[in-house]
Amino acid sequence: MIYSLRGKLVHTQPNLAVVECSGVGYACKTTATTLATLPKQGSEVLLYTYLHVTDNALDLFGFAGSMELNFFKMVITVTGVGPKVALAILSDLTPEKLALCIAAGDYKTLTRTPGVGNKIAQRIVLELKDKVSSDDLSMGVKESGGAVDVGTGSLAEAIGALVALGYSRSEAAVALSKLDVSLPVEELIKGGLKALSSHK
Repeated sequence: MIYSLRGKLVHTQPNLAVVECSGVGYACKTTATTLATLPKQGSEVLLYTYLHVTDNALDLFGFAGSMELNFFKMVITVTGVGPKVALAILSDLTPEKLALCIAAGDYKTLTRTPGVGNKIAQRIVLELKDKVSSDDLSMGVKESGGAVDVGTGSLAEAIGALVALGYSRSEAAVALSKLDVSLPVEELIKGGLKALSSHK
């Protein structure tokens, strides 16, 4: 299998990047997240790849980071979820934020992606919950916490995570205010999401 491609970026368009290696242009389907990180055309680029084989086609997918590739491969293992939906989800959510959603059981955030209904979102959370590692989750909390100034500690990290999922800082703080702050960050996020959902 093709693990990665390093070459000249010769073309981009929505959901596609073409990398030329030794005179051959490889069309890699990709996410908006990866496209946003690519250098200008003509520059050297490295994409981590996945070759998706079906009866009718060979599709090559490329990602700027190995974590995004790993989450793409995890999402397409979910029953009824194909590469197109996986790309759409990872275009809306970074792998770190997706890890938070899955660990916290927050399927509603996934339904913000066009083409992802409640059933698919719930299935993704259910089937991947045990596959999201503590490292993935800690990176998600770190990324979320770094996005806003929320101080330090488990409560601050949980607030940062909820803010990253689209809630205001005040909404997150109110939702978490009645919880036991000694709980692990994952439990605080889950409890906060439950409280926020009940007020909708």
